[in-house]
Amino acid sequence: MLQQADGHGSGSDAHGGEALREGLQEFLGGEASLQQLDDLTKVNPVTLETVLRCLQARYMADTFYTNAGCTLVALNPFKPVPQLYSPELMREYHAASQPQTLKPHIFTVGEQTYRNVRSLIEPVNQSIVVSGESGAGKTWTSRCLMKFYAMVAASPTSWESHKVAERIEQRILNSNPIMEAFGNACTLRNNNSSRFGKFIQLQLNGAQQMTGAAVQTYLLEKTRVACQAPSERNFHIFYQIYKGARADERVQWRLPEGAAFSWLPHPERTLEEDCFEVTREAMLHLGIDAPTQNNIFQALAGLLHLGNTRFADSGNEAQPCPLVDDAQCQGSVGTSALLLGLPEDHLLETLRIRTIRAGRDQQVFRKPCSQAECDTRRDCLAKLVYARLFDWLVSVINSSICATPDSWTTFIGLLDVYGFESFPNNSLEQLCINYANEKLQQHFVAHYLRAQQEEYAVEGLAWSFVSYQDNQPCLDLIEGSPVSICSLLNEECRLNRPSSAAQLQTRIESALTGRPRLGRDRLSPEPSFTVLHYAGPVRYSTAGLVEKNKDPVPLELTRLLQQSQDPLLKVLFPADPEEKSQEEPSGQNRAPVLTVVSKFKASLEQLLQVLHSTTPHYIRCIKPNSQAQVQIFHREEVLSQLEACGLVETIHISAAGFPIRVSHRNFLERYKLLRRLRPATTPGPHGPCPAGGQSEWPPCAEPAMLRGLLQDILHALPAPLHCGRTKVFMTDSTLELLERRRAQVLEQCARHIQRGWRRYRCRTQARQRRAAVLIQAAVRSWLTRKHVQRLHAAATVIKRAWQEWRIRMAFLASEELDGVEEKHSSQTSCSPSSSPLPPAQTRLQGAITRLWPLGLALANAAVGVHGFQRKLVVFACLQLPVGSPRSCAVQTAQEQAGVLSIRALPQGSIRFHCRKSPLRYADTCPGPSPDSVTGFNQILLERHRPGHV
Repeated sequence: MLQQADGHGSGSDAHGGEALREGLQEFLGGEASLQQLDDLTKVNPVTLETVLRCLQARYMADTFYTNAGCTLVALNPFKPVPQLYSPELMREYHAASQPQTLKPHIFTVGEQTYRNVRSLIEPVNQSIVVSGESGAGKTWTSRCLMKFYAMVAASPTSWESHKVAERIEQRILNSNPIMEAFGNACTLRNNNSSRFGKFIQLQLNGAQQMTGAAVQTYLLEKTRVACQAPSERNFHIFYQIYKGARADERVQWRLPEGAAFSWLPHPERTLEEDCFEVTREAMLHLGIDAPTQNNIFQALAGLLHLGNTRFADSGNEAQPCPLVDDAQCQGSVGTSALLLGLPEDHLLETLRIRTIRAGRDQQVFRKPCSQAECDTRRDCLAKLVYARLFDWLVSVINSSICATPDSWTTFIGLLDVYGFESFPNNSLEQLCINYANEKLQQHFVAHYLRAQQEEYAVEGLAWSFVSYQDNQPCLDLIEGSPVSICSLLNEECRLNRPSSAAQLQTRIESALTGRPRLGRDRLSPEPSFTVLHYAGPVRYSTAGLVEKNKDPVPLELTRLLQQSQDPLLKVLFPADPEEKSQEEPSGQNRAPVLTVVSKFKASLEQLLQVLHSTTPHYIRCIKPNSQAQVQIFHREEVLSQLEACGLVETIHISAAGFPIRVSHRNFLERYKLLRRLRPATTPGPHGPCPAGGQSEWPPCAEPAMLRGLLQDILHALPAPLHCGRTKVFMTDSTLELLERRRAQVLEQCARHIQRGWRRYRCRTQARQRRAAVLIQAAVRSWLTRKHVQRLHAAATVIKRAWQEWRIRMAFLASEELDGVEEKHSSQTSCSPSSSPLPPAQTRLQGAITRLWPLGLALANAAVGVHGFQRKLVVFACLQLPVGSPRSCAVQTAQEQAGVLSIRALPQGSIRFHCRKSPLRYADTCPGPSPDSVTGFNQILLERHRPGHV
């Protein structure tokens, strides 16, 4: 059961009050431990006093950020703290597994929004609403958040995409100096006060990388160009060009040293924002080249000179008002016309004479303007030029940094809107600014304070409601239907009559009598009315309220600017051919006037629609003192801010509630795998979800199945989860536990997948290895067979050639032997006393005749066997008796005269050329004659002669 943790006892009122006082004294006594409380939900009891003391202790200890449930409280240090926003600290918060465990910081909110965009649980767009009074540090907070996103949302892999990402980041960051130079000013409460509202949309692609951005602006306070409150300054850009222009630029822009301009108050004050070079460099990075910059600054200088133009009362309504008899005033008109590219006479005529169309024929009448009307037309011209220039700069910035719609999928929005303002003299600008703050406070109340508690009750969770301050009555007073302040202002603008301040005050008081948020200061000498805002009462003066709401722009001024020869003004005021044919309607055909309040209300509605479609995060900026002094903590001022933003109620609800709410189906889709942590059981009626991701149950059985699966998952978790009718409610710690368990299950599944994949890969590699071995064996066998076949073919060719050669040699040898035998037979017959050859010599001669070519080849080979092995080969080839070499008597040719044999003269490496020689046997010797034995026969005879070892 969910109970509210508000710190109150459950006994009697007296006992509860006494316990509260004791707890409060005990809490206030521990001053040393107050600065250690990072989250105000840990404060017990939660009261304005205890929260205030805790914030003061942390501020004095230079700890400027504190969590307050769903809100981050940021105290303005009013001093530079570089180490608090360093890139190293940004990386630390981005790399942390749980940024919530680190010290509270705006980087914690930034990292949480960035991770929510990447989350698989209902990934929706994120938005950060930075709110607070003027001077509380909203602009600085937004600037630091943009630097943080530019760092963490840019992690490309390739070098080309890295350069593109760096260029986008630089352009997004460079948009800040330009927007602040042209849209911020020094006010009574802040040296860098935003005089416009902006919503920055940081665009991310599917990989959560920043691809671009878009800027949407709201209600520029253009009246500041021509009218500044006492002790306040104009926009920063005027002071930048006045102080930072070079000598040649001063001559070109007519800005001499020490020149005085009525629209440039307090030029002697030097602020950190008066840095002209930073603005110039940022404009170059955004694609605004030097000539275009020169045109912009020249037009701004022309507006400064236009402000020195003053008119005197003519004393005659038929005559136009003359210029003040002053040398500076006389020259300012011509200088302004020169810088703006306008003809001087035409400029003076447009400022002093107005054109009226009347009658059915729309006759044109020219009427001189009064002194006040001339000043109004002069101021209107300056405001028109500056407003068009500001809108053009915003469009240039968007065209430079905005990505194409198909290149981004999600976005993170930063809302930096002007803070709540209350000055001694408040007009339409302050009414619109405070109206915007009321809308944002209502968004916070509706989204968090009221919506969450109502959702708890609808979902069936036990909840005791926390009372909070609802500002809906104040919004009904400002914008309600049918009658409200805005409707009365618009009605006065539609009436074709002059409106007085007293008459407007009377109408507001009479029409809105009885409204609880409407007050009246009866001691005020000026007509006014008071609105009791959530941040305090503000008195608005009714003087000039209707004229500012009309924001009239005479058609003559627009046509005058369309005739300018300046290239920039030609772009800002293009000539419209259809505009010449359009005449100002009159009477009943007059079109509804589009007032400032109507346009601002429409833009606010569009902004709130965007915020409602995102997951909002809140940063409450608190101003410790109004003097912007370091280490000064004014308790009364901080206490009023805490009461206005409803911080105590936020802490109560955050401490007792559940900030994380997920629908049943989304919870099951993400965490159904946690059932793997439980031992496997037989599927019951609440079995696993059907495969495929789509529900196949009947519509009536689906809620029961979902609840059964939810219970199955919840039983596997020790964390407290509360299951409502349609959603699951949990705290941040529970969500972290679920994510850790889910990561554990995914890790186990990953290990199983890796194990199976490795087993499959090993088996596949083994099969591939065996197949490779078989292929290698087959290839090697095939190669061996081919090699053997080539050797066999070569041996066959050699054998055939050898056989042919042997037959040829045998034939030649037989012819020689036939001749020798004939001669020998004749010699034998002549010498009958000679005895026949022994059998051994007969075999030797046969072997010599048959095998002498092979022996010759082996004996004269350059390579092969040598020495004794060669002898053995020769003996084996000739089939000689090795054991008894003396049995064969061989004589050399030098010792005996015998038969001459065939000479073998080697020519080449392989082929042998043989010459035929006669064979002669000695008549006196039974063996061959030494003189007739030559060549290989002689060698053999020498080796086998008697006595040869």
